[in-house]
Amino acid sequence: MKARVTVLTLGVADLERAVAFYRDGLKFATEGIIGQEFEHGAVAFFDLESGMKLALWKREDIAYDSGVQAQNPNPAELTLGHNVSSKLEVDQVMQEVESAGGTIVKSPHDTFWGGYSGYFQDPDGHLWEVVWNPELSV
Repeated sequence: MKARVTVLTLGVADLERAVAFYRDGLKFATEGIIGQEFEHGAVAFFDLESGMKLALWKREDIAYDSGVQAQNPNPAELTLGHNVSSKLEVDQVMQEVESAGGTIVKSPHDTFWGGYSGYFQDPDGHLWEVVWNPELSV
């Protein structure tokens, strides 16, 4: 199998609230919620870099569509890495996130491997790392 991941879907409890956080708070580009005319179909897509998409879909609808039973979310199951080009940009993004209603769970700090990062959670508890890695160019 080739690694052709093009959409990352986050399960959310309240789709409208989640869209507002990413669209209005973080300024991610979206056409808004689509598919509302279909039972279990309401979803929002956001454009990310390199052609990737972030999708927000209600947890209950993901459970219905996939046939798996929804369970309590665990924020330590997955992290999303937002790589930036400087320590200053890490600090700026974290301030933006906090202003948008995100929860800072670990303030930006120098890492043991020579980078600089901090962690936040979106309103549904999804864990994001905002990171400057001197070995990666962004």
